[in-house]
Amino acid sequence: MTNLVDIPKVNAKNMTEKEFFYGHKACAGCGGSIAVRLALKVLGERTYTALPAGCMSAVGFIYPQMAFNTNAIITTFPGSASMASGIAVGAKALGQKDVKTVVFAGDGGTADIGFQALSGMIDRNDDVLYICYDNEAYMNTGIQKSGLTPYGTKTTTTPAGDNIPGTITHKKNLFEIIAAHDIAYAATASIGYPQDFLNKVNKAKHIKGATFIHVYASCPTGWGTPTETSVEIAKDAVDCGLIFLAEFEDGEYKLNRNPKQFAPVQDYLKKQGRFKHMSDADMQCVIDNRDKKWSRMRKHWL
Repeated sequence: MTNLVDIPKVNAKNMTEKEFFYGHKACAGCGGSIAVRLALKVLGERTYTALPAGCMSAVGFIYPQMAFNTNAIITTFPGSASMASGIAVGAKALGQKDVKTVVFAGDGGTADIGFQALSGMIDRNDDVLYICYDNEAYMNTGIQKSGLTPYGTKTTTTPAGDNIPGTITHKKNLFEIIAAHDIAYAATASIGYPQDFLNKVNKAKHIKGATFIHVYASCPTGWGTPTETSVEIAKDAVDCGLIFLAEFEDGEYKLNRNPKQFAPVQDYLKKQGRFKHMSDADMQCVIDNRDKKWSRMRKHWL
């Protein structure tokens, strides 16, 4: 395994003051923009960035106010991973050994539309770090359900009413699906735990080959939350157990946090407009699914 002890640490005290993603037009409190900003501060200026259609490409490429201070390109919606593979191979052919190619894609562009290209990228073990900023819906196009939208969420394609409680499916097990490729390194993270996210980006930066980070990134516009609580609510999601922090490396899973007790799920859900319609039975369904997942992870990952 790659040991973080052998890698120079990155934290708020020694992080570069340079900004590589700024002046964008993201909504106030956008968790995706926080994830991109932090990741690029770790990866640095020698970074090639590929982004499919999505929030970050929409808000970051508004000419003449281009928000990326690194080489960046908008890809086709399903092809960000394949284009990033080409960039990485091109950099290798040019002898550029000091660069890193990174993808920033949303949950829809990763778990749904872009998954085939992502799977191929991992299969070839191309030297690309793929970061999925997960705001749990297709937010850029009007808040439609994605494969990572959680049960009970009200979206424009899964309205809540007398017949259905909003979204009737649970989130795909994306992290496990990626790990099933026997990828060199994969991790989950949350902007609510920024140091953990920085550590994982830093680790992936120093690994040659395909790497993947699934970071939970809040969306005040789509979630119906105050803009100033974006980091707090992303932390709450981890504390109540609906989001877990973990790594996969050398064929082994590792839980980074294994709390003895979870914060109340109801408190997390009731803070968000997208869940305000949920009944006690709906919330219990969310809790039961959480407990089932944690029981499996604790049994096989510890």
